[in-house]
Amino acid sequence: MINWKKLESASTLDDIIEDSFNAPQVIFKHSTTCPISGMAKRRLEGGWNIDLTPYYLDLLSYRSISSTIEDKLSVRHESPQIILIKDGKAVYNESHLDISASSLQDSLEAHLNG
Repeated sequence: MINWKKLESASTLDDIIEDSFNAPQVIFKHSTTCPISGMAKRRLEGGWNIDLTPYYLDLLSYRSISSTIEDKLSVRHESPQIILIKDGKAVYNESHLDISASSLQDSLEAHLNG
């Protein structure tokens, strides 16, 4: 089970970006009414063995934060979407059925070791 942190404000997004200079950060953007988003969330939760606590953005309640993510990190909005942030930049993102814990782990390892 993943211990999600809620992303519900632009100031929290600023904190996430700032914290990414100390350790990688992850944001999962989720639409609670979308079956594909639900499937992506279950796949993440089922395969999660990553030493990070991801942030969870409920797109139906906080869609404007997704626009802010797009502006600040230059990542086009998708739903569902997972974004890995390191040193203030989005270094990896996937959407829809390409979202998996293993591909996130691979990208995280590449960015930590590279």
